[in-house]
Amino acid sequence: MKVIGFLGTVLDAAGGRNKRWERWRPTISLHQQEDLLIDSYELLHDKRNEALAKRIVKDIQQISPETQVTRHIVELKNPWDFEEVYGALHDFADGYEFDSDNEDYLIHITTGTHVAQICMFLLTEARYFPGKLIQSSPGRRVEGTYTIIDLDLSKYDRIATRFQIEQQQATSFLKSGISTRNETFNRMIDQIEQVTIRTKSPVLLMGPTGAGKSQLARRIYDLKKSRHQVDGLLVEVNCATLKGDSAMSALFGHKKGAFTGASSDRAGLLKTADKGVLFLDEIGELGLDEQAMILRAIEERRFLPVGADQETGSDFQLLAGTNRDLNEAVAKGVFREDLLARLNLWTFYMLGLKDRREDIEPNIDYELTKYAEDNGQKITFNKEARDKYLKFALSGEAVWSANFRDLSASITRMSTFAQNGRITVTEVTFEIERLAKTWHAGSKNPSDAIVEDVLGAEMITHMDLFDRLQLAQVIKICRSEKSLSAAGRTLYAATRSKKKVTNDADRLRKYLQKFDLNWQMVSE
Repeated sequence: MKVIGFLGTVLDAAGGRNKRWERWRPTISLHQQEDLLIDSYELLHDKRNEALAKRIVKDIQQISPETQVTRHIVELKNPWDFEEVYGALHDFADGYEFDSDNEDYLIHITTGTHVAQICMFLLTEARYFPGKLIQSSPGRRVEGTYTIIDLDLSKYDRIATRFQIEQQQATSFLKSGISTRNETFNRMIDQIEQVTIRTKSPVLLMGPTGAGKSQLARRIYDLKKSRHQVDGLLVEVNCATLKGDSAMSALFGHKKGAFTGASSDRAGLLKTADKGVLFLDEIGELGLDEQAMILRAIEERRFLPVGADQETGSDFQLLAGTNRDLNEAVAKGVFREDLLARLNLWTFYMLGLKDRREDIEPNIDYELTKYAEDNGQKITFNKEARDKYLKFALSGEAVWSANFRDLSASITRMSTFAQNGRITVTEVTFEIERLAKTWHAGSKNPSDAIVEDVLGAEMITHMDLFDRLQLAQVIKICRSEKSLSAAGRTLYAATRSKKKVTNDADRLRKYLQKFDLNWQMVSE
C-alpha cells in the first residue's frame, strides 16, 4: 500500500519535539493504525518546512520501520492559489510512475490547505491519482481514526440509484418526455446525454430533413444550461440561408466601414454564442471559405471579423446538423476534409419516421399535448378514429417524407377541425386522403408527370412503365419541334435511311393513335 500526502505544517508539528507523542498528528496517525499496513509514504512539502519533514520521517521509521518514506519538494508561492496548487499537483501526478496493476494507492486529504485538499480530491476523482482517498481524524486515543473513501460512486447503492434516476431524467428530457420505443434511437439518446455532459467537443447530428435535429439541439442546450455547464446563449444558424458576401459578416461579424453598407460594428453569430452553444444547421451548405474559418474557430477559439485588424475570441460548443452525406461532399470537393475530421469525433445519425414506426404512437400523444399547450384546448381521438389513423400511419402507404414535420402538421390539422375536442373518423379520412395526395405528388417522377399532363392520372395507372417512359420521351420531342413531320424526322432519324418509303409523320401519327392521341394534344 502506498500513501501520498502533504506534510501538515501545523497539525504534524503539534506538541513540538518533547510532547509530540502525546498529540494527534495526522501523518503519524496513519502509521499507528494496527489494521493499516503502509509499504511506502510519498511526503510532499516545501523547502521551508524541510526540518519538520525530516523529523516526521524519523518518527515514521520509529513506529513503522517497514515503511519506506520518500520526500518530494513541491514549491508553492501561495498555497491558497487554486491554479498554482492544482498545476503543481497535476505536474507531480503526471511525472510519478504509478503501477496500478501491482500497487494500491491512498491519497491523504487531511493535511495541507483547504485548496490543496480540494485539488487532491479533484485529481483523484479524475484518476490522475489512481487510488482512493484516506482521511485521518482525532479520536479518544492519540492515534485517532481513519476513513477510506472510494470515489467509484457506482459502489454506493443509494448514490448509484440517484445517478441512474438523474440520467433517466436527462435522457427523457432530450426526448421531450416522449416514451420512445425504438431501441436504436433510445441508445443514441443515452450516448448523446453522456457525451454532451462530459465534453465540449463538437457534435454532428446527421439525418433526413424533419428527423428532429433542431429540436434535439435545443434540448441539448437546455440540459447543459440546467447543469450550469454553459452561461451563454443558444445561437441557431441555418447555413442554407448564408450565401455570398453576407455569410462571412453574419458568422464572424464585421467592423464599421468594412464594406459598403457596414455603418456600424457587428458582433457576428460566433461571438454571440460565446460561453454558450452554436448550432450550425445544414452545415454542408456552407462555402469553403466559411468552412475554413469555422474550423479555425473550433480549434483555436479565435477568428478575424471582416475588416478587422485584430482577432477576437469566442468559447462555444459546436453542434452541427446536416441531411447531406458529408463524405460524398468531401469527394466532390464541396466540403473540407479537415473540417469533417474535426466534426466526426461524435457523430449521431437520426432515423427518419418511417424507420421508427414504433415511435409514431407516442409521438401522436406528444403532438396532442403540445397542441393543447399552444392552443388551450385538449383534443382526443375517439377509438375508431385513432385505430384508423394508426393503421394508416404504421402501414407502407404512409411515406412520411418530411418525417416528424409531416406528423406534427397532420395532428395539428385534425385537431383544428375536431368538433368538441374529438377527432372522428371523418377528420381522419380527410387527413389520410390529403397526406396520400401530397406524397404522391411529391414522389411523382418527371416521366409520369408528362404523361399524366396529357392522358390524366387515371389513365397512366393502367400503363406499363415501359410505355410511360417511351411516351413521355415522344411527347417531349413533339413539344420541342414545330411540326409533326419535324418531330417524326427527329424520332426516326436512325431508321429513315433503311426504308424505301419514308413517311416519318405518318409513323408518328400511328404511334400516337395507340393512346388515342394526336399532334395537337401532345404539342400544346
